[in-house]
Amino acid sequence: MDDSATDFNILKRHVEQLLKIQCSNYKEDYIKRRFLSRMRSTNSATYADYLRYLKAHPAENESLRNALTINVTEFFRDKEVWDEVKNVILPALFQQKKRITIWCAGSSTGEEPYTLAILLYEATVNHKDRSGIITATDIDEVVLAKAKAGVFEEKAIQKLPVSQVQRHFTKRPDGLYEVKPHLKELLRFRPHDLMSGVPPVRYVDLLTCRNVTIYFTEKQKDDLARLFHSALVTDGYYIMGKTEYLGRQVEDLFIAKNSAQKVFMKREKPPQAKLL
Repeated sequence: MDDSATDFNILKRHVEQLLKIQCSNYKEDYIKRRFLSRMRSTNSATYADYLRYLKAHPAENESLRNALTINVTEFFRDKEVWDEVKNVILPALFQQKKRITIWCAGSSTGEEPYTLAILLYEATVNHKDRSGIITATDIDEVVLAKAKAGVFEEKAIQKLPVSQVQRHFTKRPDGLYEVKPHLKELLRFRPHDLMSGVPPVRYVDLLTCRNVTIYFTEKQKDDLARLFHSALVTDGYYIMGKTEYLGRQVEDLFIAKNSAQKVFMKREKPPQAKLL
């Protein structure tokens, strides 16, 4: 092993201990790109240089955390997916039961779980016999705290209709927009490592985990699909990111309900392999 590879592994182990992020759960090329991005920003020529910089500058911890977890999100990202949730999934679920459970995995700074909260609220506000709860999880407790606060800049909500903004947000004196209590009441925020192997909530009717697994290895993706399968109720829905896919080892765990929007339903008993 050359010095560069050795220094990379030393840096990786230090970051895992420092930030409690399991780098081994991600593709190595992805981790290297994230490290190199911060190395350029800090004028560090080598992995060893960056490790020394990291130890000497505690403020760099947060910048590195953000680089590794890449929290890119927005309200109603991929509108067609949310149209499917609003017009098909939620009505179907409420036909079966009066109270539903939702898990938003990899919830980042909150745009996605609050999108779900808006849809859940609008599906129940005129139906007093309907209710639901959303558990929003993320491994990054810093962004999780931001999500729980529910405060966003104007640019974060600029794609929302004015009526929706007025109904669900309060404009504060500092120009920021805060989510109103009726949405916050629908959400529970919890730290959770998707690679723990244990779901934070069970008997889930709808599970969203979008644009998270693209950074994982194939084995981690398959393990995650099995975790989600175990968390869902029979006929529960699972929504992936538009560019994500189910691996061959786990594709029989789910039934495609809307392939274009990556909407799947839990298959309770995967089909048996045919005998030759």
